Amino acid sequence: MNTEKQKWILLIALSVIWGSSFILIKKSLEHFNPYEVGALRVLISGIVLMPYAISKIRQFPKQHLKWLIIAALSGNFIPMFLFPLAETEISSSIAGIINSMMPIFVIIVGSLVWKFSTTRKQIIGVMISFVGACILALGSGESGELKIYPILLLILAVLLYAISTTTVKSKLYEVPATIMSAFVFSFVLFLPSLIALVFSGFFQHFEMNQDNFTGLGFVAMLSVFGTGMAMMMNYKLLSISTPLFASTVTLLMPIVAVMWGILDGETLTTLQSIGALIILAGLIFLRSKPKTV
Repeated sequence: MNTEKQKWILLIALSVIWGSSFILIKKSLEHFNPYEVGALRVLISGIVLMPYAISKIRQFPKQHLKWLIIAALSGNFIPMFLFPLAETEISSSIAGIINSMMPIFVIIVGSLVWKFSTTRKQIIGVMISFVGACILALGSGESGELKIYPILLLILAVLLYAISTTTVKSKLYEVPATIMSAFVFSFVLFLPSLIALVFSGFFQHFEMNQDNFTGLGFVAMLSVFGTGMAMMMNYKLLSISTPLFASTVTLLMPIVAVMWGILDGETLTTLQSIGALIILAGLIFLRSKPKTV
């Protein structure tokens, strides 16, 4: 399979997986508090990937440890708590709009920190798709008070994702995707997530009942698919494309969220259809490659 086709397949697959994560977070929050959801999400991923990480221990990139820690904390730890915290107070439509801003943050961070260069068509494509994401979210029919604090939490999370994405592309591109993901969750973040879970009060009030096991099921799916597997795919995508292209997954995720809504009994409005088409139109511009990566 050629690289061009592979990166588009990975982009679509990630859009489906991460787009489905919102409903899994929502279901998880029905059973656990935001801190427990965030800690469990990282911890379970680490446990699942631990055997593979141990088998590849000799390939641990010690010389890049500093960058691995930065990428792990900014992309795989802190946002895992910020999103559940924000989703307890704001609607999914607002969260979708803010999450779709990631390509813009990638452009800003990439230009200021790593001196990435992007083409004019790529910037136009990002802006067109962002407009489409806004229309898609606004067409969801949700209403409510605009709360500043959770919005700032989401903006911080998206900024951290951009920092992680550009760091991986700039400093960790030599590390294989599967190995990097396993090391991040099993070695770098395992202890911090365990400590966070202890302080969240999980072990004090957890009881062996159907409700808690149902919640663990949702978090487990979120961890295995939305975190562990998805990050492997994301690292692979970064290795064969640009940070800007990889970040456009956040522009496709709202489409997946709407599809989940339809399966849950909601109807697709005309405005939502227009938004989805605009997002796809914007992605056409992203086929042009930047001068440097």
